[in-house]
Amino acid sequence: MTSIKITTLPNGLRVATDIVPSVDSVAVGVWIGVGARHEDLAYNGTAHMVEHMLFKGTKKRDAKEIAEVIENVGGHMNAYTGREITSYHIHLLKEDLPLALDVLSDIVQHSTMPEDEVERERGVILQEIGMCADTPDDIIFDHYFETAYPDQTLGAPILGTSKIISDMKRDTLMSYVEKFYSAKNMVVCAAGNLDHDKFVAQVAEEFCDLPADQDFDKPAANYEGGEHRTEKDLEQSHIILGFQGVPRLSDEYYAAQTLSNLLGGGMSSRLFQEIREKRGLVYSIYSFHSAFLDDGQFGVYAGTGPDKLPELVPVVCDEILNLAETLREDELERAKAQLRASTLMARESMMRRVDQNAKSLIFRGKIRESAEIIESINAVNMTAIKDVCGKIFSGSVTLAANGPLKQLEPLDSIQKRLAA
Repeated sequence: MTSIKITTLPNGLRVATDIVPSVDSVAVGVWIGVGARHEDLAYNGTAHMVEHMLFKGTKKRDAKEIAEVIENVGGHMNAYTGREITSYHIHLLKEDLPLALDVLSDIVQHSTMPEDEVERERGVILQEIGMCADTPDDIIFDHYFETAYPDQTLGAPILGTSKIISDMKRDTLMSYVEKFYSAKNMVVCAAGNLDHDKFVAQVAEEFCDLPADQDFDKPAANYEGGEHRTEKDLEQSHIILGFQGVPRLSDEYYAAQTLSNLLGGGMSSRLFQEIREKRGLVYSIYSFHSAFLDDGQFGVYAGTGPDKLPELVPVVCDEILNLAETLREDELERAKAQLRASTLMARESMMRRVDQNAKSLIFRGKIRESAEIIESINAVNMTAIKDVCGKIFSGSVTLAANGPLKQLEPLDSIQKRLAA
């Protein structure tokens, strides 16, 4: 019997619960189906700044009271902005769930964004942008996505730029909320020890001041790829070598996730074993697959000493080229076991559990049960891996690099290696 229940309110707001009677807590939040890619490029960073500002005061609570009211009962409150989703969430004891809903509904619907708080938070975000710029293995991902999707909000940095944030107006932030934070674009989800009907009743009572639904453009992804190099005096060279992946709703999604585990998903992966353990060329190397609704990115990150670049890049290319033809059944089973385990172990955390459920409801229109996800993972076979390798690695390449790069070969040379 499923522990998940979903109710759609008359205003279109979807409410979902995942009942876990054995725990003493509840993780609850509001997820909005928009993020950085839905912004106007001229106002890049709006979604993230709105996320910050919603904690800075409402009609009945100032910023200090918003922070204190949850921590007074031992709860934890946080938020995040992604490229396609924004979340505000709280984890607290089950008896304090009504308080969490009151606070969440208050900040989402009644934020006042006082001018003095806008100015103060502007400074905080500018520091955050500066901190990212000073962290080579963070900023390289911004450079990577900007190169993969040039002049598109999908490729723009989630934090925005210093210039845009410095000029951001309160009216722009308020207009963003009015446009995107509507009932049909939002879900309220909870996981833990709670009663579904009582929860739905309180959500219906609390979330009654949401703005009217508006149509908005959803610009399609246009992957281009190319090269971005930032020559910088650092101890290490940082590179990302990437390709167009598959969308999150693709039938090949779990094959791509499995491929990422095989190539660079852990200490037993091919890249880690060959490049770090056998050759000692890097301290850090891993692969990733970032999926969006209509596209995806598959990449390999490595941080290495600049003198190791001439050996590192050819070996990475060789591992990519050879994987499909030399893959063993035991490797595939290990990679699938890692995915199954991470899926099931995430269910033991109420916060991760509710986040997974909410994303599924936002992107798929339903919540996938664990058994359905495991079935999709189990269905990945050797043929599926070979097919997804052919699809991903035959496309154009994106290269982002920063640090000492004099010994990093040109992109066209790397592409020739991968075309061999």
